[in-house]
Amino acid sequence: MAERHEHVDMTGQVAAPPVAPARPRRLSWVTVSAWADQQAGAVMLLPAVLIILLLAIFPLIFSLYLSLSRFQLVSGGFRIQFVGLLNYQKLFFGVEHEHFLGTFAPSTPLSWVILGIGAIILIGWLLRYARSRPPQLILGLLGRGIVAAGILAALWLLEATLRSGGRPGTLIVTLIYVVVGVALQYVVGLGLALLCTQQIPGRRFFRVVFLLPMMITPVGIAYMFRMLTDTTKGPLAPLWEFLGLANFSWVNDPWGARIAVMIGDLWQWTPFMFIVLLAALEGQPQELLEAATVDGANLWQIFWKITLPQIAPVSSTLILIRLIEAFKIFDMPNVLTGGGPGTATESLTLHAYVTWRAFDFGTSAAIAYTLLFIVTFVGLSYVNLIHRRLTEAAG
Repeated sequence: MAERHEHVDMTGQVAAPPVAPARPRRLSWVTVSAWADQQAGAVMLLPAVLIILLLAIFPLIFSLYLSLSRFQLVSGGFRIQFVGLLNYQKLFFGVEHEHFLGTFAPSTPLSWVILGIGAIILIGWLLRYARSRPPQLILGLLGRGIVAAGILAALWLLEATLRSGGRPGTLIVTLIYVVVGVALQYVVGLGLALLCTQQIPGRRFFRVVFLLPMMITPVGIAYMFRMLTDTTKGPLAPLWEFLGLANFSWVNDPWGARIAVMIGDLWQWTPFMFIVLLAALEGQPQELLEAATVDGANLWQIFWKITLPQIAPVSSTLILIRLIEAFKIFDMPNVLTGGGPGTATESLTLHAYVTWRAFDFGTSAAIAYTLLFIVTFVGLSYVNLIHRRLTEAAG
């Protein structure tokens, strides 16, 4: 029988046995190997994370700092001086105001009527949302209020700069490229896709032909349209002469130059719309179309009631992608018109590039960040107000 040893203190009570001091834990090869196995995933990801930080995050942060600074070439190098929001103030209220926002025409009673109608429509939209059931969140109402304020500001800019006596700046010109260009590309792409879903001879040939512009670089397309719009020496010179436009210069007329840029952009990006919409149309369930035909629906009713709702989620995503991409339009106005006449066809990206070439890096970064804020605002508004609703309705 094992003998039991008990420690008794001076009061006669049994005390707890003394605890031996802990020995330092020795690292074994197995422990180190297990730790290395646990960290292997992080070690493998570390180079990719560092590359992303170096190539994406760091330039983003540095360009933000640059937009708040003034870059100056000095003897022996350069100097970057922090100036706060001075570059943004220069864009909206300073010497770059007319280039960036444009020249405002004097207000007329018609201007106030247009703005009043727009404000009433937007306020009605907000009230309808606030009274809807179930009760909506304050954040949702606040977000829609910001969107309504943005729409009203854009309406005021459009009205004040596009009217007689005004001149649109690069911000308005970019918005025109985006809104008009994407709408035309979607309509033309959808029309071509619908045409290619019909049982017509040669439709496979046209599917290939319609995709050809996607295989040409944007600069090549811009140079091609530069030749086509030359009414004196281009390949279409006989046609322009026949139409009585031999003395018309696309690049000397502001709206002629903008239309030429939008036609080139339309030709370049319509195939992208076409190929995605064609896939969406051919993926429709044929049972619905056959049932509608049996019930006596005509082609327009089938398209409006069945086809359009079926392809709405794809269309919404497609438009969102093109909206984001269209804000970055650069090659076409740069090569086709050089931004001219004057600054009539300059987009925001071209404006930033021209300013950067003048070594005004701070203002160039401010233009780029303003574009980033606008694209983010438009993208988030589109996703929350249109894209999500269409997706839920189709689901």
